[in-house]
Amino acid sequence: MRKTHYSTVRKFFHNPFFKPSTKPRPFKAYSFVPFSPLAMLDPTILTIGGIVLGIAIIERILERWGVIDLVDQFAKVMRFILPVAFYSALFYFFATFIL
Repeated sequence: MRKTHYSTVRKFFHNPFFKPSTKPRPFKAYSFVPFSPLAMLDPTILTIGGIVLGIAIIERILERWGVIDLVDQFAKVMRFILPVAFYSALFYFFATFIL
């Protein structure tokens, strides 16, 4: 003889009978790329790039105006600043976005 189970509508909606028999297993995904390409849109990296680009544009404008002495001074300073800015931005990028 079968056992009959009675339930009210309220009990049915708040405590459904269907329960999954298996629990979801944790899924580990591995990526060959340790960072997202969208990570380059970080405000710090964009700011460093914008400052370097702005200085390069100012240098070109001064060169067109014929102020060669000032352009040479900019070139001497940028010979040091550009590599430092590039490597610091690269270090910041890898230190921040690799999981």
